Amino acid sequence: MILLLFIVFILLLLIGVPIAFALGLSSFVYLIFSDLPLIVIPQKMYAGIDVFVLLAIPGFILAGNLMNASGITGRIINFCNAILGHVRGGLGLANVGASMLFGGISGTAIADTASIGAVMIPAMEKEGYDKEFSCAVTASSSTLGPIIPPSLPMIIAATLTGLSVGKLFVAGIIPGILLGVGLMGITYVISAKRNYPKKKRVSTIQMAKSFYQAFWAIMMTVLILFGIIGGVFTPTEASIAAVVYAMVIGLFVYRELKLTMIPRIILESAKTTASLMVLVGFANLFAWIMTVEEIPQMIANGLLGITENKFMILFLINLLLLFVGAFMETIAALLILFPVLLGVVMHVGVDPIQFAIIMVVNLVIGLTTPPVGICLFVASSIGKISLEKISRAGLPFLLISLLVLFLVTYVPEISLYLPGLFYD
Repeated sequence: MILLLFIVFILLLLIGVPIAFALGLSSFVYLIFSDLPLIVIPQKMYAGIDVFVLLAIPGFILAGNLMNASGITGRIINFCNAILGHVRGGLGLANVGASMLFGGISGTAIADTASIGAVMIPAMEKEGYDKEFSCAVTASSSTLGPIIPPSLPMIIAATLTGLSVGKLFVAGIIPGILLGVGLMGITYVISAKRNYPKKKRVSTIQMAKSFYQAFWAIMMTVLILFGIIGGVFTPTEASIAAVVYAMVIGLFVYRELKLTMIPRIILESAKTTASLMVLVGFANLFAWIMTVEEIPQMIANGLLGITENKFMILFLINLLLLFVGAFMETIAALLILFPVLLGVVMHVGVDPIQFAIIMVVNLVIGLTTPPVGICLFVASSIGKISLEKISRAGLPFLLISLLVLFLVTYVPEISLYLPGLFYD
């Protein structure tokens, strides 16, 4: 019967059914043919979303949307441009820098690609950058969003296993910075080789002005992160504080957010949250069926049957996750595989916080790899170029991402140093 579950799931994905409904429909077919009561569907769906920490998700989504409507994207880009624009390939570097700052607000890669890409891709093309390079930089740097806190995938990971959201947020800081610096490095190398333009260095006054304009946006990340680390907020309370902060800044400081815009923003945030919760609910049902069929034990026994060497286990899991990430949406893959694989790595002595970061980095790489790299699709639609061209241009950035993944996998302190510093 488990074979039927996977066959139906894969067929639904191949014909283009959204992954949430593919999970739900394949689970429904399994239950019908297994003579299990259909009451299991609402029971397991509700159990999947009846977790207090998940309340942080709508808060962070709403806060991010409020800040986006407040003109934050342009201010962050201007600030990064003021600092990096005079370097060869400065607009590309500013693109990556803006993603690092924006990632601390949105928590998602798709929002990063859409918001920053809409501004930066046309601007880079106008300045003389190749279109495919501009799109590749934007798509690749957008993967910083789910790594640098706040991060929706990390909230999901904490929900599934009872790990501390605060620890996961802090654990993502160094890997996120490392990936950002690596992407900046390859951007500079390519820009210097192709002689991409650089702008005139701005004055200290102009730089200070751009920092002031972006300051309140940057402080939102500080509020969230240090509020959680300092024990002032729970993650859920931090998300609500972020909403209040975003409204105050948007209405009274930046003054680009209008009261008439708020109902539409709330509705959009509710739609995004609802689609995510449906995915969480159906994924929990799917995962329950896998547990009933003892698939986690089979995977664990299979991996441990090959080797019990920690480094080889992590290598095999990385290969599996990179493959899955190329075909499946990040949060869906996390919901299904994280609890399964966590037991395996803990058996060989891997810290669960480190493995959560490994998992997130693995799966966000899939956002920029065909055939289902959603960030590639968003960037290619903005730049109006083929997926093939942007994928080819993104290969150097993919190699940097894989290098960072290797370091995060085999150097535990990259993920564990800051959590140990703040929490132990």
